Amino acid sequence: MISEPSRYCTVELQALPSRIGQVRRIVSAHLRHWQLDALIDHATLGVTELLTNVHRHAQPDKTCTVEVELLLDRLTVSVRDNDPRIPEMAESHDATEEFATSGRGLAIIEAMSESWGVRPHGDSGKVVWFTLQAPVSSIHLAPRARVVHGATTVGPFADLPLDTVSFGLPDEPVRTPAAARPALTH
Repeated sequence: MISEPSRYCTVELQALPSRIGQVRRIVSAHLRHWQLDALIDHATLGVTELLTNVHRHAQPDKTCTVEVELLLDRLTVSVRDNDPRIPEMAESHDATEEFATSGRGLAIIEAMSESWGVRPHGDSGKVVWFTLQAPVSSIHLAPRARVVHGATTVGPFADLPLDTVSFGLPDEPVRTPAAARPALTH
């Protein structure tokens, strides 16, 4: 099941190797659609690591849910499974572990994400999540929206004359600082 109310995507699956590649492609497609191409590599790497952990370690089954959500300037990717055991990051102390081919999933998540964590989910499951900072250039305002800083009735710009800016409501007044207005020339 896949759903997308605005900037939210959910995929339910069995964490099998063949399905992990499909989820990577789904996450990539959503990020491209949301114009977050710069986050594709990190998001797909992270979701691959989390799904691989479910595949290798989750008990009693491999059923899980991947959720991807863009809220303001933060992309959150989470994987929920039915295993209540909280994973721990492996600590490497031995030089031979430097060349290990597994056991670094959470360390990779920690290194490439802005933040990450684990939380219990109900009585029999957990959610492992990570966040990525969305590039400012990728965050778009509604077509007719304008960024307005400060208050419209009090504050340092309260004595400035009102300008009218269309916000989808007719004649909505907004105060803008003189420096932000175009200069009038005759």
